[in-house]
Amino acid sequence: MNSDAPDRLAATLALDESVGRVRLVSPARARALEALGVRTVRDLVTHFPRRYIDLSRRETVASAVIGEQCTIEGSVHEIKLKRPKPKLPLVEITLVDGTGTLMVTAFRQPWLMDQLKAGMRVAVAGKLEFNYGFKRMTNPFIEAIDGGDGQAAGMVIPVHPATEKLSCAWVRRLVGNGLIHVAGLYDPLPLELRAKYRLMSRGAALSAIHFPRSMDEAAEARRRLVYEELLFLELMLMEEGRARAEGREPVRHVTDGPHLAAFAAALPYELTGEQQAARDDILAALAAPSTANHLLLGDVGTGKTVVAAHALAAAADSGGQALLMAPTEVLARQHGQNLGPLFDAAGVTWEVLTGSTPAAEREAVLARVAGGTVDVLIGTHALLEDDVRPARCTLVVIDEQQRFGVDQRAKLLAKGDAPDALYLTATPIPRSLALALFGNLTLSYIKHRPHDTSARTTKVLSKQDRGRAYDAALAALARGEQVYVVCPLVGASAEDRDAKAGKRASREGDEDEYVYAAISIEDDADLDGDNVAAAEREAAFLQQKTFVDYRVELLHGRLPSAEKQDVMQRFRAGETQVLVATTVIEVGVDVPNATVMIVEDADRFGLSQLHQLRGRVGRGDKPGEVYLVSASKTDAALRRLAAMETTDDGYELAAYDLSLRREGDILGNRQHGASALKLVNVVRDGKVIEAAHADARALLEEDPRLEAPAHRALAREARLAFKRAGEVQGG
Repeated sequence: MNSDAPDRLAATLALDESVGRVRLVSPARARALEALGVRTVRDLVTHFPRRYIDLSRRETVASAVIGEQCTIEGSVHEIKLKRPKPKLPLVEITLVDGTGTLMVTAFRQPWLMDQLKAGMRVAVAGKLEFNYGFKRMTNPFIEAIDGGDGQAAGMVIPVHPATEKLSCAWVRRLVGNGLIHVAGLYDPLPLELRAKYRLMSRGAALSAIHFPRSMDEAAEARRRLVYEELLFLELMLMEEGRARAEGREPVRHVTDGPHLAAFAAALPYELTGEQQAARDDILAALAAPSTANHLLLGDVGTGKTVVAAHALAAAADSGGQALLMAPTEVLARQHGQNLGPLFDAAGVTWEVLTGSTPAAEREAVLARVAGGTVDVLIGTHALLEDDVRPARCTLVVIDEQQRFGVDQRAKLLAKGDAPDALYLTATPIPRSLALALFGNLTLSYIKHRPHDTSARTTKVLSKQDRGRAYDAALAALARGEQVYVVCPLVGASAEDRDAKAGKRASREGDEDEYVYAAISIEDDADLDGDNVAAAEREAAFLQQKTFVDYRVELLHGRLPSAEKQDVMQRFRAGETQVLVATTVIEVGVDVPNATVMIVEDADRFGLSQLHQLRGRVGRGDKPGEVYLVSASKTDAALRRLAAMETTDDGYELAAYDLSLRREGDILGNRQHGASALKLVNVVRDGKVIEAAHADARALLEEDPRLEAPAHRALAREARLAFKRAGEVQGG
């Protein structure tokens, strides 16, 4: 072996050294990198560019087309700092290239005065506009191409996420040094997989994605690294499922017993074809000689719960017990009310256990559960308590499973020896995303509602036009109907949040960055730290000024459980006509008389969650009206919301929303495995996900513990990829 050749093992191990080991990473720069989530050398070399400036395809000022994105290279003729308003600095740059003059306006970027001087050559990339007699760009990406960085015309310049304390140019330099630090590292992918898909090596891919010689090379590097990320994810998810069942005797549930037959006979309606297919999938998984891990995905109102209840009856036929956990007390009690009579008719014993169950009643319920006389125990997080000890738990059903962490799901599964697991979610997830999130699960979909529901319309309104929404609400109240007002509790902090997002956007010159930085509400956990007083003020204002003749009440996640129950019960009974609420109404609320919903600051929600929210109206025989109020002035945010007006298909909306989001936002705020998925786009990469899923399954069938010499590096990297991922979705 050549003594000058890099030590491959040392280079591979260097990935997990502190980023401070990289040349030019001083303590101050290490702190700036940490703000970007970069702590190790691995983090640095996987701190991928957000986009590229392709100077090989640049336009001149004369040839650039107005209204299109383009890159123009020229010389700075003049640069000025102006202040049209006291807190609105703008830098105006006059750029010339021999064919014409381009005016560049950079809002809130006064530091450009220190970075750019007359005579410097720069490249600018952005949308070309025309006004006041000149072609112009506003807040484009600006790159000095002869400022000591060694950049030359014809290069592809990567644009890495940066901070005010660490510019894109400095991040690029440090990434380059990080790549030198790990040069020669081992490739964890088995040779047969690299050959099968004609993938470049890991080292070559890391170099090419950061410093490509062409956009085609960048695409090839990305293809390799996307596949690697997904293969690691699928292996980890499948390993989790294997570990849960290892050394335990799986339950083969009886799926043709008397309880199940009686339950089916007690249903007051016939299941739809989709419901029957999903039921059959679930029962087949329960009857199999291996531990079931099944995910039932159903859009709002598709009747998932009654399908899942067939599995609960099958557990009773098998001499086992089933646990059904829901995220809220409202939903748990609603399951008891809806399923209880059917269980009674089927001879299935059941109980409901929540945090507000009185102590004496709780003790009695727990005694019956421990004695094996309760077939089905329905509850909330209360089921996770140590004193909940079923005699023989053979099935766990988790409703709205995405609201529970991996540790919580594991704790519930530990209530039995090797119970079958059934997860329910109303979040519309395309198959590719479901495989990325739940690689070790089998899947069933219910996409259509069982019965034709009333018509439901959705309208997007600006803040100025919100009066139309409240007029519609008053008209509904006059007809004796009821109204939801969703107030996301961002009141006091909204301006701060917008300013922070806007600052980051202007730094990087990207409007979409602003739009998605602001989407941060996906469930009640996102509201922590916000001011409940904002919602209280909203409710008080609506009571005093808008709905004077009607009763207005407030429901939010921090109310005591008993108080939540009381508020919901009064709304359900019609004693309260207007419910001002946070997203706690998303699941578990079924009030057919509620026909109008107004969502304030709607641009702060993902489309899938807005779709679930609007599923709360139009549930009876009266049509529903949904008004999405937005103060946003960005085209991207308004285009996204406009999709809600044109389709009522949750899966179509989910795919559209995912196609817009950046890779890092794909899996949502609390899908913590996302931290290991930096490049994957589940819409664009659907076929790669399918391939990685199949390859992971084949690898584990051949070598269940990945102990073969050719697989050891793969096993190590898959473990390390998710070491800090925290909670990773899966069974």
